[in-house]
Amino acid sequence: MRYRTLGETGLVVSEIGFGAWGIGGQSPGATSYGPTRDDVSRDALRRAFDRGITFYDTANVYGDGHSEALIGAAFRTRRDRIVIATKAGRPEYAGPPDYSATELRRSLEGSLRRLATDYVDLLQLHDPPVATLRDDDALLTLDRLRAEGKVRAVGVSVRSPDDGLRAVRDLGIGVVQVNLSLIDQRACENGLLTIATACRAGVVARTPLCFGLLSGRVAPDALFDPSDHRSRWPRPQIARWAEASRLFIATVAERERQTPAQLALRFCLSLPGVSTVIPGMLSPAEVEENAAASDLGPLGARDLAEIARVYGSQTFFLGAA
Repeated sequence: MRYRTLGETGLVVSEIGFGAWGIGGQSPGATSYGPTRDDVSRDALRRAFDRGITFYDTANVYGDGHSEALIGAAFRTRRDRIVIATKAGRPEYAGPPDYSATELRRSLEGSLRRLATDYVDLLQLHDPPVATLRDDDALLTLDRLRAEGKVRAVGVSVRSPDDGLRAVRDLGIGVVQVNLSLIDQRACENGLLTIATACRAGVVARTPLCFGLLSGRVAPDALFDPSDHRSRWPRPQIARWAEASRLFIATVAERERQTPAQLALRFCLSLPGVSTVIPGMLSPAEVEENAAASDLGPLGARDLAEIARVYGSQTFFLGAA
């Protein structure tokens, strides 16, 4: 496992992080990745630690806090050897956001209790309207929490790469979490990664496997559990994304020595400005596969050029999906 600095936070993180939405299990509505087993989730967390994964990204609403509770129990005696990132500002997954000082403090206290710790390494505002942050007290509240020692670093998990660009360039946010994958390269196209590099901001790349559809293991006609948020997506969009991994893996050198998922992760890690990628992981086998992407190292110039060619020649987002 290779490690990188998270901007200027002073945090050193594994370049493959653990996206912990899925292990939270089911929550009301189509707000999860479907049913999970806690024993399998615990095994996945243990395997991740053994493979050198030190960065764990979660949120208060993942499984209504169950994701945080699993992480807290798994690392209670090894807290100083991992970096925990969580989020605040959404009291309920499907409810209205609340970025008030009162709610941010209430949310953090709940996260600290479930995580069995007295601080979090990174607290992120969860999908805020970045355009309004300049006049809001949310950022001031984060700074106060950091001064109180309850938070080591602060950042924003943004709705879109354009919001990420504004957060770094206009607001001076030191860490942004943003969508980035083989089929979603907007953070490259709009200059976010370039600006983040120049500003020494950390970038956490989420959805690097496009919700599992770039893993090569999801059939174009796959049906998802009603509690799985992917069950709400249009069928043509699911098919398009599921087929995308085949397009990319066919173009790269040494395709036999890497899986589609590993290619997708290596792509993100080959882009300047990316601090860590956080694929969702539900089992020890998924942990092993994803962690091995770091062992393979960055992609070469030829592969990156071929990926750019494929990306430029295709349309991966169909309508309003």
